[in-house]
Amino acid sequence: MVAKCYSGAVVGVDALPVEIEVNASLGASSFAIVGLPDASIREAKDRVSTAIKNSAFKKAREYAVTVNLAPADVRKEGPIYDLAIAVCLLKGMGRIENQHLDDYAIIGELSLSGEVRRVRGVLPIVMEMKRLGKRAALVPAENADEASIVDGIDAVPVRNLREAVQYLNGEIEITSRHTDLAALVRLDDGCGDDFADVKGQTLVKRAIEVAVAGGHNILMIGSPGSGKTMLARRVPSILPPMSAEEALEVSRIYSVAGQAKGGGMFVTARPFRAPHHTVSSIGLLGGGTHPMPGEVSLAHRGVLFLDEFAEFPRSALEVMRQPLEDGHVAVSRAAAACDYPSRFMLVAAMNPCPCGYYNDTTRECRCTQSQILKYQRRISGPMLDRIDIQVEVNAVPVNDLDRLDGGEPSREIRRRVTAARALQAERYRGMPGISTNAEAKSRDLGDICRLTAEARGKVREVIERLSLSARAHDRILRVARTVADLDGRADVGEMDIYEAAGYRRLDKSGDSFWA
Repeated sequence: MVAKCYSGAVVGVDALPVEIEVNASLGASSFAIVGLPDASIREAKDRVSTAIKNSAFKKAREYAVTVNLAPADVRKEGPIYDLAIAVCLLKGMGRIENQHLDDYAIIGELSLSGEVRRVRGVLPIVMEMKRLGKRAALVPAENADEASIVDGIDAVPVRNLREAVQYLNGEIEITSRHTDLAALVRLDDGCGDDFADVKGQTLVKRAIEVAVAGGHNILMIGSPGSGKTMLARRVPSILPPMSAEEALEVSRIYSVAGQAKGGGMFVTARPFRAPHHTVSSIGLLGGGTHPMPGEVSLAHRGVLFLDEFAEFPRSALEVMRQPLEDGHVAVSRAAAACDYPSRFMLVAAMNPCPCGYYNDTTRECRCTQSQILKYQRRISGPMLDRIDIQVEVNAVPVNDLDRLDGGEPSREIRRRVTAARALQAERYRGMPGISTNAEAKSRDLGDICRLTAEARGKVREVIERLSLSARAHDRILRVARTVADLDGRADVGEMDIYEAAGYRRLDKSGDSFWA
């Protein structure tokens, strides 16, 4: 007898439907799995057989079992098909009476005792099952939260194989889970480290506000202890709330990566990723023998913070150039070709020299000029060209800390940022893939950045004085557009251009950052 149900195979952050067919016929005992399975799936025959036996489903006769995972030309990986194979096998043995098994998606790994274990990639699979019109998805109890955010399909948590069989036979009721992701997103108040704790640094905080408002990348350069990391870790507190659609995008990536956030697999706050500078190119970009999302994808719709920017391997930084420009990562491997979203805001921080005190007013730099130049040139010109805002962070004198008041609270800055983002959302309505000024296409800048006569003259002056590339010229216009948005102005004025050009700290002519 042939029994059939459905599961899925994860490719990138999407899922392909997989049809599990199991034929159990009387004969010499055998167990074969076909359909391009990997080693972990081929081992399922031992897990499934033992789990069935230990769940008190003893075989009265010997069966020749053939499992087919269709389509046969898509490689299947991981133990997520264990539960589906076991259920279909029990159906073929006559232990399950449900005649509509193919209306269900069944996902989960089995232990030898029959317990259903957590697996990766449940969210995209359940989303695909909803698209196919399945009425319910049987998922591990630990994965039920992430599956519950998909509307239109029941997420049924099962703890063991026997419980799954009893549910399908109608012997027990299991309450399906449903979560209103939009309501959870609305509860995010952006709390966390507050900019009110940062004393001084008014100009840098303004630069960060502009960067966040327009989704621009930012690089902070300053000596140790100047507050670069402290400022960077407060960036999430002024990011605008995520929409339900963005939360679903990010949650899907974390589901595939198998990284839980806050006890569940759904992400309601914008990600903040801060990998160590020893991270490899694959760890940053993604990929590997079995492709997985990297840090640039885990930071999607949020912030990627690279502290000690110049200490990162040159190769790791250079692979980021394409994701920064295109907003996605294409990973091609022998096993698979995957595409991961990676639309993030880059926040980087670095010292100006190996000792860290070049141009510092309180400490003497011990580096030679050649050491300074060699250190600074670890960051390539094409990479710097992709960073819209570059600012110097000077340490606040210790004697001034007691007399300085706390800065403006993050809640107030976030209110202005959210208002500026709302203007951009309206501006780019009908333009797929564009929601912020940083993402605006060069061909549209003429319409987006309506310059006053004085501003046009200022742009020409900046180009001549800094010898800008075409990309840097466009980025100045995008930043100036954001400055105007923060003030709620339709036209970009001379002062907006002046402020935007001032953030191109490293375009200043000379041999070093502060020459």
